[in-house]
Amino acid sequence: MDRINLPLSQDRLWDSLMELARIGGLPNGGNDRQTLTDRDAEGRALFRRWGEAAGLTLTVDRVGTMIFRRPGRNPALKPVAIGSHLDTQPTGGKFDGPLGVLAGLEIMRALDEAGLETEAPLMLINWCNEEGSRFPPPMSGSGVAMGIVPEADILATRDLSGLVFGDELRRIGWQGDADPAALRGIGAYFELHIEQGKRLEDAGLTIGVVDRALAQIWYEITVQGEEAHAGSPMDGRRDALMAAAALIATLEGIAREAVGAGGERGRATVGVLKAEPESRNITPGRVWFSLDTRHGDTDQLEAMRARILARADALAAERGVTIRVEEFWRAPPTPFDPVLVDRIQAAAEARGHAWTRMPTAIYHDAVYCARAVPAALVFCPCHGGISHNEAESITPDWAGAGMEVLADAVLATAGLAAAGSAGA
Repeated sequence: MDRINLPLSQDRLWDSLMELARIGGLPNGGNDRQTLTDRDAEGRALFRRWGEAAGLTLTVDRVGTMIFRRPGRNPALKPVAIGSHLDTQPTGGKFDGPLGVLAGLEIMRALDEAGLETEAPLMLINWCNEEGSRFPPPMSGSGVAMGIVPEADILATRDLSGLVFGDELRRIGWQGDADPAALRGIGAYFELHIEQGKRLEDAGLTIGVVDRALAQIWYEITVQGEEAHAGSPMDGRRDALMAAAALIATLEGIAREAVGAGGERGRATVGVLKAEPESRNITPGRVWFSLDTRHGDTDQLEAMRARILARADALAAERGVTIRVEEFWRAPPTPFDPVLVDRIQAAAEARGHAWTRMPTAIYHDAVYCARAVPAALVFCPCHGGISHNEAESITPDWAGAGMEVLADAVLATAGLAAAGSAGA
């Protein structure tokens, strides 16, 4: 792949990441900039100022996704988009999401400063509510845009305090009038993200060329028992929490024993648990918890499901409780566009960055995009694989390498107008 002489600034990318991280900064170095909070609004406003300073034109769609546009020489060509997200977990890091958005911004800045024009128009997207930490499910903006999730359902979603997504979007002043479905006209979509795993770092590699996403099933599990005084005998209790604990304790083994091709194993995660009535001296009568399962082999994922259901039925009978396992969300295994994936690999090779092909076990907006438009995902390492954590950390060189590969693949796809192209 010919490399474009684009004046990308790794230092400016890093400075932008650090400046954004001051909005919602936490004592241990992380970020709390959850979707549709005042901090989210402040981060969006900063991003808008940066984008407009680089000559970009902003529109916002009805579910709050921000779309910057840069004209191409040939407006009849479908736009090439770069995107990720600016929202964070309650105790998130500085890089999960913002790296992809701000690397895209740096590419736009460099094009503007060099006076270069692409053949196809370019887009830079900040997808709304990728994390889903406040308003589940995740990836709301890309899900609506790609026709996977109904717009009305997202706008009606409530957070744990009962606040409504659409109301909060209007309250912070970031509901636009653009049709999210217009983004299905993207010609190609690229995203740069931290790996959120240790594979690249452990292998001494700089770039992950992501070729597919694993399948997922999320559940909501309710255990209904009976309240009893803490002084009552253990025999005869119908303790919902003890039954839930017994089920949860089996999940790790179920995931580890689901072995697919190449020795790949499943994943099972309980992220939220609520016990009622929340009294120190009463056995809980009702417990609710979330369960996230993942695997690259759909047969193994279904085998995990069967074992979970069977274990729930057995425990319900043993303990005199009812256990309801409800599927909350399901996503199929998703391949990325092979032409774009090859283009990312070629860019990594041309830059001299050590790379590997790999799947993602973690969903990103690129995965939803891949179900409707040509899409590709680039990984760079993160220290210890730590993410969704204030300790999340990368190096400026890792960020810069990911940006370089992203830029080369994007420009190879969008093309440069003849008067401004240069090879290296």
